[in-house]
Amino acid sequence: MILARARRLRDAHLVDVHVHGGRVAAVVPSGTPAPVPADARADARADARADVPDDEVLDLGGRVLLPGLVESHLHLDKAWLGGPPGGANLADAIAWTAARKATFTVDDVAARAEHVARLGLALGSTTVRAHTEVDPGVGLVGVEGVLTAAARLAGQVRVQVAVFPQEGLDARPGTLDLVRAALRLPGTTVGGCPYVEATRADAERHVTTVLDLAEEHGVPADLHLDLADDADDDRFTLAEHVAAAVEARGLHGRVAVGHVTTLAALPRDRRARVLDRLAAAGVTVTVLPATDLHLSGRRDEVNVRRGVAPLRDLWAAGVPVAVSSNNVRNAFTPTGRADLLDIALLAARVGHVSEQHELDLLVDAVTTVGARLVDPGAVVGVEPGAAANLTVLDTTDPGALLLDQPSRHLVLRDGAVVAGTGAAGPARTTTALAAVT
Repeated sequence: MILARARRLRDAHLVDVHVHGGRVAAVVPSGTPAPVPADARADARADARADVPDDEVLDLGGRVLLPGLVESHLHLDKAWLGGPPGGANLADAIAWTAARKATFTVDDVAARAEHVARLGLALGSTTVRAHTEVDPGVGLVGVEGVLTAAARLAGQVRVQVAVFPQEGLDARPGTLDLVRAALRLPGTTVGGCPYVEATRADAERHVTTVLDLAEEHGVPADLHLDLADDADDDRFTLAEHVAAAVEARGLHGRVAVGHVTTLAALPRDRRARVLDRLAAAGVTVTVLPATDLHLSGRRDEVNVRRGVAPLRDLWAAGVPVAVSSNNVRNAFTPTGRADLLDIALLAARVGHVSEQHELDLLVDAVTTVGARLVDPGAVVGVEPGAAANLTVLDTTDPGALLLDQPSRHLVLRDGAVVAGTGAAGPARTTTALAAVT
């Protein structure tokens, strides 16, 4: 397959993207022949998703071509639950959801998870890291439900389950055994939530256990961290501790922390020190603006705090930044439709973002940065060797794509068209097209 006359982010000229065996084989100036590897057709035959002829051409007509969007931090198991009247702060949301979890069934979780993942797929999301709760109350029901949905979505959306002890490890005896059991299932990685433990020492032990599990199972780790309005409670100031632990273990590039809203509450000199440590350790910060705006500042009567990690400071320090939806229509976030471009625009608005290079970084935050979280060390983006998970936007202006929120013309997973407004009949030929700039 050739995706002809495509416009990549930050590219001045159009390119043709050659896809073989579910991967990007070459990216060349539009209209330029590209050498096809001798084994490309064999690879295509071996790849169940390479279900179009190698010489088929999809003419994108100058439309913007992005890597597939990545929901790097999404709770599919508790999506679409609704929430208490009047909303909730963090503690109330956890308590309300804990009561609802008692009613979960595998079929119920699978249905809601699949619904939300398909909403995201229609909007360009081809990969999800689904933080999925385990505890003695819900057991493995959530994990089994999300994995059931993942099987139904195979070939369209990849779902990686981050096993998530929302209610703690020490705080909920028996949870660690469930985490270990879930990590024996395929398609799982390890999550954490240290701030729900009773003391700072317990929270640090939670971090240690999660990183131990990551090393033991050879998987990345992803921690909910420091989700508070201020830094008064030391269970919510663990970012520097996590960075030091990651450095000590040599886990550079394999650990993410989500929320980290107390960074915005730290004095500038202390914040700079923490950000430097995170950058040195290669820890990615996942900013979750929809949830954090909803939960923060609940007790503020004047000058209500935004409660969102400071994007521009993170970038300036060299910290990798991802952006994700986190929750969709539940007690933690009563709004949302799994639209990552909308979430990225929300992050821009709340993060004082206005420069073009920063808007482009937000596009990276919902594409390539998230892809590296899910598959550390993998080639990502619209680049040779990367998986052909791609989103074609119905616009020719990459600089305005967040502002304009264009429709998703085509969505591809492993080189196959799986969604998009143009999926029923994209322009197709069998010869290369002339270059257009």
